[in-house]
Amino acid sequence: MSTFKVHILAADRPFYEGQCESIIVPTTLGQYGILPHHSNMIAAVVPGSMTYQVPGQERQTAAVSAGLVKVENNEVLVLVDSAERPEEIDVNRARREADQAREAILQKKSIQEYRSAQATLARAINRLRVKRQYDHQV
Repeated sequence: MSTFKVHILAADRPFYEGQCESIIVPTTLGQYGILPHHSNMIAAVVPGSMTYQVPGQERQTAAVSAGLVKVENNEVLVLVDSAERPEEIDVNRARREADQAREAILQKKSIQEYRSAQATLARAINRLRVKRQYDHQV
């Protein structure tokens, strides 16, 4: 099968760099699938579940936060604030983050604090959803 080079970079670390057969990224327009020799494009990534197929391995899943995806010359770049494998997700920590974010939203501070709390809540809820889906598959 044909492959392409992919770079999945989180703000704090490279998440995965190597060959890939396909990748499905959550975007503002829904799940966006990319195969080898895809046309050039840029799209916004939203918090959600990203899947990618490394040659000779099982399909991989990751919880990703907001960012962008760029396809250019058969190379894919995914830049996100965070990317986590389901087995790396600490459910209790994610629940605490969600609770703290909900409380911050209710306090109605500045617009910037409100938006930050909304982003934190979206990330925590996404992490919990991806972990739950992964646990049901295993």
